[in-house]
Amino acid sequence: MEFQHNLDSLVVTVKLVNKKSIKHCYLRVVNNKEIQIKANIYFSIQDAKDLLERKKLWLIKGLNKVTSNTLAEDEFLYFGKTLKLNDYQITNLDKFYKSKIEEIIPPLVEKYSKLMKLYPTSIKYRKNKRTWGSCNYNNGLNFNTQLCKFPIQITEYVVIHELAHIKHKNHSKKFWNLVEVYCPNYKQTEALFKTLL
Repeated sequence: MEFQHNLDSLVVTVKLVNKKSIKHCYLRVVNNKEIQIKANIYFSIQDAKDLLERKKLWLIKGLNKVTSNTLAEDEFLYFGKTLKLNDYQITNLDKFYKSKIEEIIPPLVEKYSKLMKLYPTSIKYRKNKRTWGSCNYNNGLNFNTQLCKFPIQITEYVVIHELAHIKHKNHSKKFWNLVEVYCPNYKQTEALFKTLL
């Protein structure tokens, strides 16, 4: 039995194998577009969908790991999508990411600065391995050019997060309360981000 399922904008094919001899339920990521479930004959499609929702974060992490491992030399990630380098005539991916993030970030900073009434003194961009954004004591913001790889909601969350640091220079309860006002689903976004790293 086969059906399509949507996991946070990732559409995958799910193959459900029902056998009398199977006592337990087995779930595995076959490739970046296919998930397999092996279960007993009483395990329905609805049971399968419930299982997929319960294991969603684990599955997304597995699917993205497979995707990143199978990314061809002529492919690159762009806001959550896999694109072909040749289609965009890109010779230097780091320069491409930098130019694109410089287009995306300022309007987001402007939008949330007005809403939050918090204004940075400067905005800078650089490629980092682990830091996705930062706010210094002079209220200057830094953003990682590699944010271009991930869905736009993650960049939006990082902007809100760093603007909130203008008011609270720590991760106190007040800080997270402020973030939550402008990004109510920040916990889900953080969880999604972790699965993509």
